[in-house]
Amino acid sequence: METFAAGDPCLLFDAKGRRYLIELVPGKNFQYHRGQLAHDSIIGEVDGIALESSLGARLVALRPRLADYALKMARGATVVYPKDTGAILVWADIAPGQTVLEAGTGSGALTMALSRAVGPEGKVVSYERREDHAAKAAKLIRGFFGEIPANLTLETGEVEDAMPVVTPHRIVLDVPEPWHVVAPAATHLVSGGVFCCYLPTVPQVQTVREALKEAKVFFDTDTFEVLHREWAVEGRSVRPSHRMVGHTGFITVSRRIAG
Repeated sequence: METFAAGDPCLLFDAKGRRYLIELVPGKNFQYHRGQLAHDSIIGEVDGIALESSLGARLVALRPRLADYALKMARGATVVYPKDTGAILVWADIAPGQTVLEAGTGSGALTMALSRAVGPEGKVVSYERREDHAAKAAKLIRGFFGEIPANLTLETGEVEDAMPVVTPHRIVLDVPEPWHVVAPAATHLVSGGVFCCYLPTVPQVQTVREALKEAKVFFDTDTFEVLHREWAVEGRSVRPSHRMVGHTGFITVSRRIAG
């Protein structure tokens, strides 16, 4: 049975379902409006333990899922939301053993999902232009995994420079101008490989779609968005929540064919 250790991320739930993400540090206390809780009272306990704060409030300690961590971590750059991460993994067909070239790393949420998806036999090479974002992403990735996974390489610079060396099976982009990557991808992405990009606006989508068309080696191109709405279920009362995660970005996927 898995237990919490010093340095682990921990998600605390209060009685109203509010969530608090902490890193377990010996001798430190978690403080909130219903009292405090010593980190030492969590360290060594099993995942899912129920505890009481100093004021008698109930707190449940759970190891955060990647989706929880991505939404609650003290990020720098805006993250790819879990609803979009799931769609990218499926429609870009990320699978064990693949080599995935990513840019930009941002806060590392999508990077962590890619690293998990390719497995120990695969490889993710992630590029970030900004050194401050790259440093923040490395810290957050270590915070979740405990270390930088062996199958993940973090680089600072331009992703185009990596194309001839990496020869990826998949290219996954969260950058403002992915159309600049289309031409090198047309040469270095393996035949049958998938080009995927994530963009917030329609003009950006139009530009990258035109670049893919002009390259003449991309096929079966599709653009879509994912909307996520939760439902409130309380006894006989079943209704959609008043709030939903609507538009966050457009996902475009395309297959490279033999030219």
